[in-house]
Amino acid sequence: MCIIQLENIEKKFGGEAVLKGITRDFEAGKIHGVVGNNGSGKTVLMKCICGFCHPDKGCVKVNGKVIGVDSDFPENIGIIIETPGFLTNLTGMRNLKILASLKNVIDDEKICEVMKKVGLDPALKKPVGKYSLGMRQRLGIAQAIMEDPELLILDEPFNGLDKHGVIHIRGLIKELKKQGKTILLSSHNQSDIDELCDTVCEMDAGRMTMLREERISS
Repeated sequence: MCIIQLENIEKKFGGEAVLKGITRDFEAGKIHGVVGNNGSGKTVLMKCICGFCHPDKGCVKVNGKVIGVDSDFPENIGIIIETPGFLTNLTGMRNLKILASLKNVIDDEKICEVMKKVGLDPALKKPVGKYSLGMRQRLGIAQAIMEDPELLILDEPFNGLDKHGVIHIRGLIKELKKQGKTILLSSHNQSDIDELCDTVCEMDAGRMTMLREERISS
């Protein structure tokens, strides 16, 4: 079963084509890696899947629904794209409580559980503005997974993490896959891709090429 279907996606900004005829299906229950240099189109593609921007041509389907037509945004999705934005004068716990109040499907106990899972202390009184880059990244991952979405879009989820943090979050992503989640992730670190991803595609100058269709033997 394919959870994401891209059909001839094209996108331009200021006359410059950043996505050029991308067609690709992403199967449910797997970790799909997207690699490529800065400016290759990775992040724009992820934004199109999330409904943050819309293609000029083609269509994006998530769970059979055309994004921007059948629904503005995919349902049941967790997202971390670029630098996570939080209210810097509030604690991590308070930030997540505010975000959770939008849907009101999880309680404080669940938020605490998720913060601990990503390696943060929910009782920490330090405001997010005084967090390290790695702590902010962990908080961004917490907000992406806290409502137990079936689909995760993770753009450079290891940014700012030290070696221990990378190992920790890799383990968490593997655990999420075991729970049946579908994960689309990008990383500049080849070892992240090699260890985690079942399929790998490369973005280069707005075009997508498949590098690996099946999980390599471990």
